[in-house]
Amino acid sequence: MISVLTLALAPTFFVMLLSYTAGRVGIVNNMHVAELNTVVMGYALPASLLVATASTPLIAQWPVLVPLAAVMMGTYVLWYGYQRSMRKQDPSESALQALAVAQPNVAAAGLPVITALFGADQAATVAVGIAAGSLLPSPLTLAILELSQAKAGTSSSRGPAARIALASAHAVSKPIVLAPVIGTLISLIGWPLPVVALAALREMGHAAGGLALFVTGLVLSERPFGLSRNTLFGAGIANIAQPLITFAICRELDASVLTTKLSVVMAALPSGFFGILFGTSYRRISDEANSTIIASTIVSALTLAVTIGWTYSYNG
Repeated sequence: MISVLTLALAPTFFVMLLSYTAGRVGIVNNMHVAELNTVVMGYALPASLLVATASTPLIAQWPVLVPLAAVMMGTYVLWYGYQRSMRKQDPSESALQALAVAQPNVAAAGLPVITALFGADQAATVAVGIAAGSLLPSPLTLAILELSQAKAGTSSSRGPAARIALASAHAVSKPIVLAPVIGTLISLIGWPLPVVALAALREMGHAAGGLALFVTGLVLSERPFGLSRNTLFGAGIANIAQPLITFAICRELDASVLTTKLSVVMAALPSGFFGILFGTSYRRISDEANSTIIASTIVSALTLAVTIGWTYSYNG
């Protein structure tokens, strides 16, 4: 169990600490990360997401996809509503916080955990988790950020419906959204990507996880970290509530023992870095969302260990 936990968290901590230190001491300018973020959001991550979704038989993986999608979107909507109604946050802030809480770090931590626990033949499950996050909460967050940006930067007489439609169109046209959509369509029609295309996309996609974590560390090095009640609450929802709810959904669906274990472990991964990258792209950094991601990652050393230990004893 210790080796699995180390494989899951050590690379994430190492790369983020490396870039955080580089930003703090001035080796890399942490005030100007837009170009690096463009490489991540426009090229590396889209290539990785396209390969992951296109190469996975998503229909066959629906028993895992359904609980993960349900818990991500349920958490997202509830946390967004809580920030808007109870804490009076604006839509952009609420969306970035909701994404930080709802979307696990499947892109960076999913593969080492799943393959170490369940074997390499279950690696396709990681693509399912990536697809769930890329096709559901991520586009919704981008649409909200687009809409907020449009409201702040224009005096157009367009009505609310027109602004929402335009913001949604801008959001779904971005490579980070289009790539998993295209990959999902390829998977659904059963058309295998040509070997040359796979090799080319993988070459670009290999840089995605490490570079995304590096940019995340740079952004965090320029922002304050604070443990507020809201931050701790968000980390608790991400690390404890989500896997428990996922387990309840799997039981309700009468999922197999293996499907239940896979789904719960994926939901128990710490918060992902997409919110930091999205916020950087729109110059809308959320200190609370960023702090939630850090807190979730630190706390996961305990909560993920408990979840991994549970997988060895759960038999249905």
